[in-house]
Amino acid sequence: MGRKKLQRFKENEENRNVVQEGKEIFEKIKGNWKALQFENEKPLTVELACGRGEFTVGLARQYPDRNFIGVDIKGSRIWKGSTIAIQEGLENVAFLRTQIQMLEKFFADGEIAELWITFPDPFPRDGDEKRRLTSPRFLDMYRPMIQKDGTVHFKTDNTGLFDFTLEVLGQREDVDLIFSTHDFYTSELKDEHHGIKTRYEKIFSDKGEKIKYLKFRFKE
Repeated sequence: MGRKKLQRFKENEENRNVVQEGKEIFEKIKGNWKALQFENEKPLTVELACGRGEFTVGLARQYPDRNFIGVDIKGSRIWKGSTIAIQEGLENVAFLRTQIQMLEKFFADGEIAELWITFPDPFPRDGDEKRRLTSPRFLDMYRPMIQKDGTVHFKTDNTGLFDFTLEVLGQREDVDLIFSTHDFYTSELKDEHHGIKTRYEKIFSDKGEKIKYLKFRFKE
């Protein structure tokens, strides 16, 4: 392992806005994000597969009245977002280092007000459908964590994954699809995202890929 990566891992251990294995808060955080991490009662927005945290930090800048949590397993990636948040004094940002399939260990029922799934691995091969973050097993995991009237957002450049997601949502009676588009930046909702883009979104947009977006709610 390179010296730079080791230094980043060390800083993650020291940074208060990183929740990861080895820290006391890691085992206590479920149901206690507001009390233990943020020390306020602001609603929680969670981004899955946050990578370097561009979107998590970008939203936190725009909405100081909310708390934002980026989730990723790669410590060297979340170090970037963590460091930027500290440098800018953004106290409404935190990062959880864990595998997304373990998410229910860290969020209690109704604890999440808003969920973002941004540019996840599309897992395009046949047989990998269960690994997609919008597959039925993941949706079943998210549902209890999201509070009544909470919103789920999904963005991707991958047409196959987007169409798969629309099909999955269309088969569920517990989902209310609010909006969907195969070309987000020509849609009426583009300004709601304040021009915030992840690293991958910038790469794909620059290549001419259309960005797909949808949002939905779970019904009671």
